[in-house]
Amino acid sequence: MNSLSSDASTENLHIADFLAMPTPEELHQQIPMTKKAAATTTAGRDSLNRILRGEDPRRFVVVGPCSIHDPVAGLDYARRLKALADEVSDVLLIVMRVYFEKPRTTVGWKGYINDPHMDDSFRIDEGMLLGRKFLLEVNELGLPAASEALDPISPQYLGDLIAWNAIGARTTESQTHREMSSGLSTPVGFKNATNGDITVAVNAILSAARPHRFLGISGQGQVSIVHTTGNPYGHLVLRGGDGRPNYDTVSVSLAEQAMNKAKIRPNIVVDCSHANSYKKPELQPLVMSDVVSQIVAGNRSIVGVMIESNLVAGNQSIQSDQSKMTYGCSVTDGCVDWEATETMLREAARRLRPVLA
Repeated sequence: MNSLSSDASTENLHIADFLAMPTPEELHQQIPMTKKAAATTTAGRDSLNRILRGEDPRRFVVVGPCSIHDPVAGLDYARRLKALADEVSDVLLIVMRVYFEKPRTTVGWKGYINDPHMDDSFRIDEGMLLGRKFLLEVNELGLPAASEALDPISPQYLGDLIAWNAIGARTTESQTHREMSSGLSTPVGFKNATNGDITVAVNAILSAARPHRFLGISGQGQVSIVHTTGNPYGHLVLRGGDGRPNYDTVSVSLAEQAMNKAKIRPNIVVDCSHANSYKKPELQPLVMSDVVSQIVAGNRSIVGVMIESNLVAGNQSIQSDQSKMTYGCSVTDGCVDWEATETMLREAARRLRPVLA
């Protein structure tokens, strides 16, 4: 039996280059955690965990831009949200949506970390640093942050500044993301599949609650065998599927039954966007209102909602001349504007106060 010659190349056939990244530890030294930011993240996680355990009657709201692309506009939004969060804090725990990584159905802009300058320069090293800087600034305001855990290496760089993580509809069935979730320091919301199936999310919650062993990196950048203890704070996110909503009372009841059967505490978050609003951002307030009505009527399994919101309604395309782009308008999914956000949260707090406060 003939063997390949010693000079035959059988690996990296489609790799153009390897560019060095700073280690997580080096990035932490460049953008160090502060006492205020650490206190914000810890308090946010503790409050979320108490809500998920049924010890805090409030509901949480993950609200903010579909994705961060302009940190100036993002901090403008964060300052406004912090003031509103304080106003409704008796019944609603507000967590800012800070999404840097965007899964794409085919191709497209993959987010602030992958291409921070939105010009196909793909300076991931700069994106990771700028992303950490932005998260630190949000937490310095006293506002906890939420994100989607997509790249399994990113949590080592950014995870200490995040209070809540989502696993997206495209990755909930992924073993890699279930393993990663089992070691995340945050509660994790698993979205139902894009076809609406909640079974994959229920299975993901069960899997992430167990210990796992897998390959990852340490803070020093060393490839390591990661040992996790399991994450007890996995929960279900209903985001609709196949173009149909699943936040109605029947869908919520079926989700409760599936979780009870699996012996999982029926903690459910409703995503007001995506298929639940038929991808029409202007319908998000109607979804929110319906969910609030369910809670007022006695539902106790719905622990939170997600809202895609920005300073300006709708979305826009990325332009080569970025000076022509609209300030505070999403470059990914369409969002409700700030005025609609204020109305949604204030109205929800007003209606929930007699029930939850």
